[in-house]
Amino acid sequence: MTATPPLALIAEDEPLLAMALRQELASAWPQLQIAATVADGNSAVTQALALLPDVLFFDIRMPGQSGLEAAVELADEWVGDRPFPALVFVTAYDQYAVQAFEAQAIDYIVKPVQPARLQKTVAKLQALLAQRSLGGNHFEATLDQLRSLLALKVSGPASVDPATKPGPANAPDRTLMVIQASVGASIRMVPVGEVLYLEAADRYVRVLTADHEYLIRTPLRELLPQLDAKDFWQIHRGMVVRAAAIDSVTRDEAGKLHLQLRGRKEKLPVSRLYAHLFKAM
Repeated sequence: MTATPPLALIAEDEPLLAMALRQELASAWPQLQIAATVADGNSAVTQALALLPDVLFFDIRMPGQSGLEAAVELADEWVGDRPFPALVFVTAYDQYAVQAFEAQAIDYIVKPVQPARLQKTVAKLQALLAQRSLGGNHFEATLDQLRSLLALKVSGPASVDPATKPGPANAPDRTLMVIQASVGASIRMVPVGEVLYLEAADRYVRVLTADHEYLIRTPLRELLPQLDAKDFWQIHRGMVVRAAAIDSVTRDEAGKLHLQLRGRKEKLPVSRLYAHLFKAM
């Protein structure tokens, strides 16, 4: 019986580079079928969920959301009983950011693609797919790798400074104490100590206290480094909650976790990427 050829999805916003990658893959791995090529992170997630490929080649810098953000969203939405695709990032990063990928065992290709380097990547992918055909679930390992990359804030060519070490040590000197929110013609000074959770919503961030909701324009990714990580836990790519306000965590029939906060009626979803935070002591 002939094995089904592996499927791949390419997400690359530069058409010439996408074409070059397809051509090099055709030479290095003739059996690989390119199911689709997309040009932005949102389309990458949509097409991956529709096509269920075996391999992903995600450009780090794309319109809409980065390759890393797309991988995180896809991991949260992935079909539970099917192996998560082998993930390769395509990057134009300097050596310091490349070291971040190497440290997390995530494979990468530096643009422009070099045939010899691509051949090594293909060999690793073939070995990984062969392992998966024998059984075993590597999903948790992938989640660990994505969590580590998010912690390093790998989001652009200048994201890793050779003079510094990424991580908590590079957080802003001052922790945010007050959030300034516009309310009509005035500005409401909301103490961070009253905030129960923050949620990204379109062009705004919702700031929720026990009794009020405020909208601010500062992106959540800019607020996160200013919040005390001991007090505020990220539970979703677009949501952060006050840890001390968590009352209970429940699992639904699909296996997904939801939080109930003291002082709020709504239940908040926990993504797979952050489910590891909630384990019985």
